[in-house]
Amino acid sequence: MGLKIIWSAFAESQLDEIYDYYEKKASSRVATKLVKGIINEPKKLIKSPFIGQEEELLRDRKIKYHYLVFKNYKLIYSVDEQNGFIKIADVFDTRQNPPKMKRTK
Repeated sequence: MGLKIIWSAFAESQLDEIYDYYEKKASSRVATKLVKGIINEPKKLIKSPFIGQEEELLRDRKIKYHYLVFKNYKLIYSVDEQNGFIKIADVFDTRQNPPKMKRTK
C-alpha cells in the first residue's frame, strides 16, 4: 500500500495566502499556476518519501521533519509510515527570516 499525501490546515492556509498575494500582485493565472505547482510537488514523495533533506530548524521537535523546495517555497513534511501518510505541515517562503519557521500554529 502506498503512502497518501495529506495537508495540514496550516499548510492549506499558507496556500490560500500565497494565492491571494499573487492574485493581487500578478494575476489569477499566475497565482493558480504557482499554487498548482506547489500542490503537485509532493507527489514524488509517494515513491520516495525520504528524498527531502531533514529540516535543521525543526530538529528539536518530536516529529522528524523533512522538506522539498519548489521555487521560493519549502514544503515541510513528515512521514508516518505506520498510518500510511505523508503530512505536509507547512509551506514556507524561503525569502522570510528562517527562525520564523519555528512559529507556533
